[in-house]
Amino acid sequence: MTITVELPDDVATHEDPSREAIQALALAGYKSGSLSQHQAATLLGMDRFLFETFLKDRNIMDHAYDADDLRHDIAAMDRLDRAGLLGR
Repeated sequence: MTITVELPDDVATHEDPSREAIQALALAGYKSGSLSQHQAATLLGMDRFLFETFLKDRNIMDHAYDADDLRHDIAAMDRLDRAGLLGR
């Protein structure tokens, strides 16, 4: 899906205004609970660990790992296990 947003001139002159807008959207969605950690990280093209660093860099540490995040991690572990990439 493509979304077009008209930015004020003073914001449009920032170094990377589209990235700033996506980051603001992801953070607002995550903080409000409308996006899970996994969804917000995916929107930003980050894995869970990079997203946690992204949050920590912005002093956002009040949201916990949730059931949706656990389900995604279990699915990823299952894929790794089936691919023989988990050492046992």
